[in-house]
Amino acid sequence: METPNGELRDQSAERFLRLVQQRRRGRLKVYLGLAAGVGKTYRMLQEARELRQHGVDVVLGYVETHNRPDTVAQLRDLPVVPRKTLFYKGRALEEMDVQAIVQRWPAVVVVDELAHSNVIGSKNEKRWQDVEELVKAGISVITAVNVQHLESLHDQVLKITGTDVTERVPDQVLKQADEVVNVDLTVGELRARLEEGKIYEPQKVPTALQNFFRAENLLQLRQLAVREVALLLERQIESDAGGAAALAPKRRNTDYLLACINSNAPAAREIIRKTSRLADRLSVAGWYVLYVQTGYEAADRINLATQRHLLHNLQLATELGAHILRVKDDDVVGTITRVAREKNVTLLVCGVTRAKSGWERITRRSITTDLIRAVARADWDLDIFLVTY
Repeated sequence: METPNGELRDQSAERFLRLVQQRRRGRLKVYLGLAAGVGKTYRMLQEARELRQHGVDVVLGYVETHNRPDTVAQLRDLPVVPRKTLFYKGRALEEMDVQAIVQRWPAVVVVDELAHSNVIGSKNEKRWQDVEELVKAGISVITAVNVQHLESLHDQVLKITGTDVTERVPDQVLKQADEVVNVDLTVGELRARLEEGKIYEPQKVPTALQNFFRAENLLQLRQLAVREVALLLERQIESDAGGAAALAPKRRNTDYLLACINSNAPAAREIIRKTSRLADRLSVAGWYVLYVQTGYEAADRINLATQRHLLHNLQLATELGAHILRVKDDDVVGTITRVAREKNVTLLVCGVTRAKSGWERITRRSITTDLIRAVARADWDLDIFLVTY
């Protein structure tokens, strides 16, 4: 984890400079924070100035200062690509002009608020998609996001803060980054900045302190941010060490995880996100999402809203890196175990409801209990992870 030390900042800028110079493909650097106000935008602008001192062509594609004086002061002398204006419901709204940046073709562009949703009518729905487009065009990007915006952490953040974060970024974006830097402050320092009016307007401070910025919330978000950067760093070290495999050969993990979902939308979302996190932590070869469509869930027996939620969840799984499997069969348990064997799965992730139906209470039977029995009888190394909802 990086500290706010000037020497470390210089080293970080120099590392990214070397990455920019190594290849023509754009590079991606992400500043990750635990919450608003930790200094992500300030750090990005500092780095932009340092790169310009090294002769790098840096421009600002989109920066949101929130009128914070220290951040505004960092804007001086940095070239800006003007935003474009889009009209939506009679209002003029500004968005980053991706086409203008590509035409300008700088070496590096600074793009703030990675999780932002673009105005309807924009080429891309999300800003992270704009960033992907810039990187593919050969432009290196420095961007920033808070940990609560990571897709796989949505359920954890909701439980911690009570806030349903609607603007989210697929974890894959961070996994593809060349560098991720944790911009860290202690909980006391961040709350002090809030109380001093350095984050929000004075009238918003009391509400923020009693809600999202409660000390216990920030502590857990800080732990999530530190853990996320540590996992990304561990993955990067393993990737960089790949060239030394001949000196220290390591067997590639060939295990797979299998997330089992149905049309219960909230449960499916939580299962998908938790499986994504497990896949990362266990460094498996990959993971699948299996939807077994029984006769009870045939297209003509479930409503359009349920079908739409199911498709959204399968899209979510794809964004998080899963392979999608859809099978029509009334034998749910038999299908799951058959697919698990075929796909070399060693861990099943399934849901279990806290509230049981009357029939389940009488018979003590459910698909989950039958699946647990099937796993116990499996003649290969197969475990099960239950997600309660």
